[in-house]
Amino acid sequence: MFELKPLSAESIPNALAKVERYRLLNEPWQAESICQDVLRVDPENQTALVMLILSLTDQFDRGVSAQEAREVIPRLKDEYQRAYYSGVICERKATRLFEQGRLGSAPIVFEAFREAMAWYEKAEVIRPPANDDAILRWNTCARFLARYPNLKAAEDDRAYPAMLE
Repeated sequence: MFELKPLSAESIPNALAKVERYRLLNEPWQAESICQDVLRVDPENQTALVMLILSLTDQFDRGVSAQEAREVIPRLKDEYQRAYYSGVICERKATRLFEQGRLGSAPIVFEAFREAMAWYEKAEVIRPPANDDAILRWNTCARFLARYPNLKAAEDDRAYPAMLE
């Protein structure tokens, strides 16, 4: 419908600063759009890719799927970041499912949190020095599950579908 206008390479740092502001203003669509503009000019920009993942997860309550965020993960060059942000995607998916409060979703929420924790454990092993972010996130998931003891694994061997992808 409309031809998008390109950013100049020189404007990328300022554009990325705006992404942070729009995320803080709870306008993730704006943040996502700016990330896409940056990535059109610099497709390998790691900061823009991370912010795109976060902007997408900010929109899980607005119809964006976890799969859409997962598709960005392989573009991250750093193994730690791939593991860490995979955990973030799972954790935010779990939180969104929990907030929806759908009947019978407790085992699915539990498994999404456990998957996030597994990713954080992988990230912890390969984390950079003085970076305990994966540990902080793992602890948050553990505390969340402790606060809501009704969130537990399914009692039988049925496979639960990945809801609300």
